[in-house]
Amino acid sequence: MASGDIKIAYGTAADATITLASLATDSTKLTGRESTAIDNTATLALDYLVSGKITTGTSPTTAKTIEVWCVGSRDGTSWPDVFDGTDSAETVTSADVKASVCRLVASMTTDATSNRTYHFGPVSVASLFGGIVPPKFVFFATHDTAVNLNATAGNHQVRVQPVYETITP
Repeated sequence: MASGDIKIAYGTAADATITLASLATDSTKLTGRESTAIDNTATLALDYLVSGKITTGTSPTTAKTIEVWCVGSRDGTSWPDVFDGTDSAETVTSADVKASVCRLVASMTTDATSNRTYHFGPVSVASLFGGIVPPKFVFFATHDTAVNLNATAGNHQVRVQPVYETITP
């Protein structure tokens, strides 16, 4: 390795706080769950990789969808529409608003198998926002599987891993 080479460096991965156990179904996929904000104002990561898993409940309907979205704060304090940076239930105002403020992380088509785990990612958060990570961001999960998601908290996960650059001496 030559002196002065720029290398990628991965930080410690951590789970985002988002309560997905027993999340109710919504045929419009406007109602779902928001995570607590990931704050990049001190971490200053160049990117985050997001990945995870979501588990359906008992007897879901086939050919339905679980969606995971990312929503950025405009300035580190202001949030668009109903988002507020806290782990909470949210209902986005409309499909048009959702399309304008949410960036799709993953869309998983489901089958009728009960308690099936669907994995997604890793996906670059920076790529969702034109190459730059917002100062703070949240995840929003929704689904239309016709049943609540699995009731066990450990069967769901949204994980983020910061990505940096380092220069070799």
